[in-house]
Amino acid sequence: MSKTTPHAPTVVIDDIYPSLEGGRYPIKRVVDEPLTVTADIFKDGHDVITAMLKWRKAGTRRWFESPMKLLENDRWQGECSFPATGRWEFLIEAWPDSYRAWKKAFLARWKGSDPEIGIEALDGARMLHESAERARSAGSAEVATQLEDCASMLRTVAPSEIMDLLQSEELQALLDQQHDRDLGTFSRPQPVIVERERARFSAWYEFFPRNALGRADKHSTFRDGLARLDDAKEMGFDVIYFPPIHPIGETNRKGKNNTLVAYADDVGSPWAIGSKAGGHKSIEPALGTMEDFVWLVGEAKERGMEIALDFAINCAPDHPYVKDHPDWFYVRPDGSIRYAENPPKKYQDIYPINFHCDDWKNLWRELISIVLFWVEKGVKIFRVDNPHTKPVSFWEELIATVHRVDPEIIFLAEAFTAPKMMQVLGKVGFTQSYTYFTWRTHKHELQAYAMELSASEMRWYYRGNFWPNTPDILPHELQNAPASKFRIRAALAATLSSSWGIYSGYELCEGKPLPGREEYSDSEKFQLYSRDWDAPGNIKAFIRELNRIRQNHPAMHLYDNLRFHHADHDQILCYSKCTPDFKDRILCVMSLDAHNEASSMVHLDLGALGLDGSRPYQVTDLLHGHTYEWHGGSNYVSLNPHRVSMHVFEVKQ
Repeated sequence: MSKTTPHAPTVVIDDIYPSLEGGRYPIKRVVDEPLTVTADIFKDGHDVITAMLKWRKAGTRRWFESPMKLLENDRWQGECSFPATGRWEFLIEAWPDSYRAWKKAFLARWKGSDPEIGIEALDGARMLHESAERARSAGSAEVATQLEDCASMLRTVAPSEIMDLLQSEELQALLDQQHDRDLGTFSRPQPVIVERERARFSAWYEFFPRNALGRADKHSTFRDGLARLDDAKEMGFDVIYFPPIHPIGETNRKGKNNTLVAYADDVGSPWAIGSKAGGHKSIEPALGTMEDFVWLVGEAKERGMEIALDFAINCAPDHPYVKDHPDWFYVRPDGSIRYAENPPKKYQDIYPINFHCDDWKNLWRELISIVLFWVEKGVKIFRVDNPHTKPVSFWEELIATVHRVDPEIIFLAEAFTAPKMMQVLGKVGFTQSYTYFTWRTHKHELQAYAMELSASEMRWYYRGNFWPNTPDILPHELQNAPASKFRIRAALAATLSSSWGIYSGYELCEGKPLPGREEYSDSEKFQLYSRDWDAPGNIKAFIRELNRIRQNHPAMHLYDNLRFHHADHDQILCYSKCTPDFKDRILCVMSLDAHNEASSMVHLDLGALGLDGSRPYQVTDLLHGHTYEWHGGSNYVSLNPHRVSMHVFEVKQ
């Protein structure tokens, strides 16, 4: 019994949370991750309101729904989750609930001996009859019969005899299946990107496949890279990131340490893409063949790992695009093509793309096809080089197009740039992003930045991936630093965020800089590099333990559950990560001082840990194996960089 005449909104639905710019951008979830939605829902008068949270896969017709509950002051709350990857949407439907309003008023009239109680009973019978009709139309004959019986009794039996039935939860449950939503109001749909678990929880290891053997006198191949995969697997990493693997240009090739003169044995920068051997859909011949690459992707998959490729929209002067589409580049008045610059850095071996050239539609289509080409080869993760130097609208188009083909593709933004640009890249679909963690070294900086990422609105669209180093960046904190500093920075990255990564050599504590620069001396970006992958003094076992703890504890898989606790010492950082049900609780106490002992009282927020302050609890150091019994919120710790510089506690009560 449904009205067909449209009506004006009957209910106000306002201030939906979470919502990014009114639904302009999607929020991020992973499969089966709960989403709590709140909103202000109210209407004129004294009607009782019912509200439903509804969600569906974008482009489909079937809605899932669950009831929302009233919290206080017209604020309502509901919860949903999404069973598959892809683009989803949710909205709120709310309507005046005639029966709930009627039974509330009917009970009051009966208690007040209202002489018109009989007329009101007939109105209730009408509602029950209409609900029975809706049940019958929906194929629920048994429910329809029960509702008709109630309607009949309401017409013929004294209210006192059936009041308990009219007010019962059992009858209300039957009516809730047959709501009269003719006066329903709908909110604007809110978009959601639902991704796989690795979008939220991952451990990345970057190495140059041409240097897999660690020999300065021999170019390695994909086949040589298998040992590096096994070593990374042993350390607990699940994503192997390769810098560009495409043919490297000959013209203006850079020599060792970024010199402008290259000799015959110089391998050049892999970010200078394109030669007579091909462009972005080809393999650098010295690495092997396409078959070799696909084989290595398969080997990684068998080990529970994935290979991530660098998507760098750079073209060497020898790239086929330069000959076939010179209009895709910046042509100077003398007819030459402008090379890339980021003052004071100059990239004479790279031509930047003109994204707004006259042929921009074909250009964008071609660039998107590059990603889809490698998806066909089995690649599901891409680290994107300098996305902040390309149009945001291009990335929005690329990510949406690729996700229509395969919603499980992950994109990591290498965007060390202004905050607003980093944020909007997350909003338009980048799964994860590099962060300023690399340069956050003091206690107050780390606390403020980590909370900005994990507790502000950013948590709905921006997932920070913490890297203590990259091939481009050897931060001052790690330059010529002791192994204790490398352990501290690795532990912070691995425990503050649910995704982290290192560039190879970190496990060997490599920290020799170019004088006065945040760059490596003898940079692997421009040359083959000699390494002993098992050199004495390495911290591989320590990194393996960090990743083991992360893997074994569900609290470490979550991104937005970070909570800081107070420590008196300005060099001691204390924080926790717990699952919502507190079945898994991790408490980290870290010294930031790589040289001196630090002792302090730490003062825990027991509520944030789900602990009863009247009872003792146990903290077990997962790195060192010791168990302590603590009492109350304040306890003493002593940390020494040469023995125990940190605790990663499992907390139980």
